[in-house]
Amino acid sequence: MKASRLLMPTLREAPAEADIISHILMLRAGLIRKLAAGVYSYLPLGIKVLKNIENIIREEMDKAGAQELLMSALLPAESYQKSGRWDRFGDDMFRLQDRNKRDFCLGPTHEEIFTETVIDSVHSYRDYPFTLYQIQTKYRDERRPRFGVMRTREFLMKDAYSFDISKEGLDDSYKAMYQAYKNIFDRMGLNYMIVDADSGAMGGSGSQEFMVISDVGEDTIAYCEKCRYSANTEKAVCLSGNKSTEEMLPLRKVSTPNAKTIEEVASFFGKHEDSFVKTMIYKAGDKHVAVCVRGDREINEVKLSNLLGGDEVSLADPDDVVRITNAKVGFAGPFGIGIDVICDNEVMNMRNFIVGANETDCHLENVNPERDFTPSIVSDIRLISAGDICPVCGGEIKTAQGIEVGHIFKLGTKYSESLGLNYVDENGKENPVIMGCYGIGINRCIAAIIEQHSDENGIIWPAEAAPYKAVVVPVNVKDEVQMNLALEIYDSLEKAGIQVIIDDRDERPGVKFKDWDLIGIPVRITVGKKAGEGIVEYKLRSEKEYSEIGSKEAIQKAEAYIL
Repeated sequence: MKASRLLMPTLREAPAEADIISHILMLRAGLIRKLAAGVYSYLPLGIKVLKNIENIIREEMDKAGAQELLMSALLPAESYQKSGRWDRFGDDMFRLQDRNKRDFCLGPTHEEIFTETVIDSVHSYRDYPFTLYQIQTKYRDERRPRFGVMRTREFLMKDAYSFDISKEGLDDSYKAMYQAYKNIFDRMGLNYMIVDADSGAMGGSGSQEFMVISDVGEDTIAYCEKCRYSANTEKAVCLSGNKSTEEMLPLRKVSTPNAKTIEEVASFFGKHEDSFVKTMIYKAGDKHVAVCVRGDREINEVKLSNLLGGDEVSLADPDDVVRITNAKVGFAGPFGIGIDVICDNEVMNMRNFIVGANETDCHLENVNPERDFTPSIVSDIRLISAGDICPVCGGEIKTAQGIEVGHIFKLGTKYSESLGLNYVDENGKENPVIMGCYGIGINRCIAAIIEQHSDENGIIWPAEAAPYKAVVVPVNVKDEVQMNLALEIYDSLEKAGIQVIIDDRDERPGVKFKDWDLIGIPVRITVGKKAGEGIVEYKLRSEKEYSEIGSKEAIQKAEAYIL
């Protein structure tokens, strides 16, 4: 490819709309252009990167024995209604009707559709197991699209589904995908962690995320360096700690005027926040519950939702809090509240703590649950924090931010039972098929690579992901000797099967170098004044220095580095 014919609208300045490195560099390097909030077009350089990522995924999925197909993105409502997810997806789903008023959606995910395809195609146990996958666009009406292609309304995903007739078979399919994912992300040059995760709207059990370590990641990872335990904080197990041996003190009511937040109450009593238990009123489905955690802890709404059977949970409206507690917001407590009280397991090991009195401007001091109140449910419902105890080995938990690029689930029979996917065994009996689900966010992979592989000059692509693997830059395109040698190098690399570009633009060398550093081409061969001697400059984008070598050696080094 000649640079003079390539659409590469690079930008010198960072666009005002972009606030993370990957978004800035994808816009500046001419990979993408914004159409609307959370909707992007991919320009020629961007689509080449997308295709390279797809090729890595296809090769590893095919190697693992998966079979590719392609589903429609326009999907009938009936499929999601059968599984119960038509309502559960809520406003995140793009919904529409055809001219006959039949309900459809733009596919947010395809568990139901894959399941129905297998129902129509496979019946005997002899036809199992197998894994199917596709690379296709998904649509979700994100409330707040942000971070460029990291959180969008339209995105490219590889989703795969395994179908087995035994739990042991599912384990084998899961392990095969687990290894395929490791191979995929290794080839992308990503620094990642594999963490235990919550299955969320996908359902099922057994769930792991592949998280790319990055300060801009929206997920928080809890991990232990001692035993290698790692989990998304939504899933991470929190221990209850040691039971306090403090002597129980007499319960007493204390007037606390204008002290309603934990910070204000802690200041009033002159105690640390871990001496308090805060009570939050939540709406869960069609009922309200009171949720208690230590004052310096945060409630884990994912754990709370799972505990309550998957109901969507949210903080109650202030009017409902006043009605339930008979007090202003900020003075709720677990006493005589008339609704279920859910306590974090850590609270049950505390002694002489302070809670709201369900009376405006009042708190109760020296509360002890084994003496003063009995919760409806005791469970692990808090977010893990740095410094907490590792639930596996007792070491110290650390936290880091991560970008979720892949997620694998053991779905079990959730969708096969709700949709009627059964196989007939050797005795003629029908049994539900056991499924697994495996997703990769392709656009996110691009952003994650850039977040980990960039510098002040631009992107530093790993060779397999780069839009072009090498660029040949003649310093003076009007110099016949330079151009002839540049074309000779270009032709040799192209014949070797390397995606290469020649910068035949009549521009200053500095302009050319800045463009290719910004775009991130792995190998640059510069043909300058020593062209008559067959000498060129050879430089890797990942290194600061260049070397002067013969043109044939430069070709050999490029081939060895790329191929």
